[in-house]
Amino acid sequence: MFKASRHYVLLGSAVALLALAGVSPGMRSASAGIAKPFWTEGDPGDASGRPDSFADLADKVSPAVVNIKVERKTSMKGGPEELFEEFFGQRKPGEKGEKGEKHAPPHQMRVPSTGSGFVVSPDGLIVTNNHVVESADKVVVVFQDGTEKEAKIVGRDPKTDLALIKVAVEKPIAIVPLGDSEHLRVGSWVMAIGNPFGLDHTVTVGILSAKGRSNFGGEQIAGPYDDFLQTDASINPGNSGGPLCDMKGRVIGINTAIAANGQGIGFAIPIDMVKSLLPQLLEHGSVTRGWLGVQIQRVTPALAKTFKLGDQKGALVGQVFDDSPASKAKLERGDVITKFDGKDIRDYDDLPRIVASTPPGAAVDVVILRDGKERKLKATLEKMKEEEIQPASNEQTDSDWGFEVQPMSDEIASQLGLSAGTKGVVVASVDPESAAARAGLRRGDVILEANRTEISSPKQLKDALGKNADSAVLLVQRGDGTLYLAIDKDS
Repeated sequence: MFKASRHYVLLGSAVALLALAGVSPGMRSASAGIAKPFWTEGDPGDASGRPDSFADLADKVSPAVVNIKVERKTSMKGGPEELFEEFFGQRKPGEKGEKGEKHAPPHQMRVPSTGSGFVVSPDGLIVTNNHVVESADKVVVVFQDGTEKEAKIVGRDPKTDLALIKVAVEKPIAIVPLGDSEHLRVGSWVMAIGNPFGLDHTVTVGILSAKGRSNFGGEQIAGPYDDFLQTDASINPGNSGGPLCDMKGRVIGINTAIAANGQGIGFAIPIDMVKSLLPQLLEHGSVTRGWLGVQIQRVTPALAKTFKLGDQKGALVGQVFDDSPASKAKLERGDVITKFDGKDIRDYDDLPRIVASTPPGAAVDVVILRDGKERKLKATLEKMKEEEIQPASNEQTDSDWGFEVQPMSDEIASQLGLSAGTKGVVVASVDPESAAARAGLRRGDVILEANRTEISSPKQLKDALGKNADSAVLLVQRGDGTLYLAIDKDS
């Protein structure tokens, strides 16, 4: 089962069990670094009007849409005979059999699943979702006329759930052109084609419901680079990897996820993001991303007030990693990044997408707010080695705090996995009904600062909070990261 949160599911479907299972418009040019895209760009022009019939459009796109059948091997402890004996009481679980074996040899099972994809080049390159082909032992592509061809995986990017596969062809095959997701207007008609529940080449229509979706119900949809299109065109398990098209037959998104607890809510990867990554998948088989070296969080109203901000835009830096591009550029904890490489950071989760889309080695301007004053820094990005640009835990704040602390000691630091000499005070308990609990404070957190004042003893914390304070901002160390928590008694 492919499931990344309780709110939504990816759209691959395991046939045997029928199991239900991102970058931003600010990205660099899709053709950057390549002489000519290997896909075909659709003719420019408005495609927001509703046609008299969708039949011609479906006829135009369907030959390039494929059904993808995948087989994965899985080991089941013991074979069918052992299960039969145990179930009917002939042998207890773990009891030795007639030949003296305690457990039968692992039994290999092939688990089939299905998804969708679409052809982007006449020589057989096909775009789909990573979760459709990940860990596959065999990938077979089925075309509209029933022709089946085994495919090889050319490249995968799990962080955006994108994959590129290829089939061998004797002559050029039908393709579908790629469109423009940035300028498509919300409310425009769209059409989805795919393989829901194994029903190949199913056509559904609806509208583009929203753009720039990165979370659903307050949770991240899939990862830090999500920037999904939302549609009410009916999509279901098996639609994964299929195209979402505009009314000129141009692909503007890849159907990827659905809301598990909602109807008429589906998500598609914007095609502009796809075009920025496909060249790397074709050339290298993976995607190289830029790395800044910060941990960030959302700017809440309470934090905006504390950091003297006029609004809640930007990404608040909770931690700067040592020897990172950010530290070399003199970024500091508490800075609010409002612009990166000329692109506005409206919400904190804009930053990971924009940074990741910037090539390593690029020197970029970073505009920050520090103590209410705007500054411009220069950062030279490095290659991301792993998931190093992450939002910090982003707890919401509420009222009337109540918690107890105790002094830090080397013994406590060791128990918490911290180095000897760590400063701050340790949260010993948190009243579950208090403002502190609602703000996200947890037992075992280490409070490093209160209201921008460094803390090394319970008395210093008490003095920093003040006797008559209505609100407080704590800098907390939790594990290897740090984050700000704002507590407001009146909220």
